[in-house]
Amino acid sequence: MSEDDLYRRAEKRVDEKIGFYRHLYSFIGVNAILFIINLISNFLSPSNEWWFYWITIFWGIGLLIHFFKTFVFTERLEDNRDKMIEKEMEKMKK
Repeated sequence: MSEDDLYRRAEKRVDEKIGFYRHLYSFIGVNAILFIINLISNFLSPSNEWWFYWITIFWGIGLLIHFFKTFVFTERLEDNRDKMIEKEMEKMKK
């Protein structure tokens, strides 16, 4: 693998990690704001309904999937991809 290929792959991985961290910071910030809004609305009205956690749960599931895609499964997929490319190259040489 050439130096340019390695650089492009590394650049792609860094971009994926930065994308995950931006997603994480948005998750924390928005859910904190939603919690405060829900807290204030419960203080001002006697209903005491908590709704913010539904958004947190479903967005959290998406964030967890993003985490696994970025940090767990990517390396395995890239290793398999390299092996598949080598096999295809061997087939083409025949």
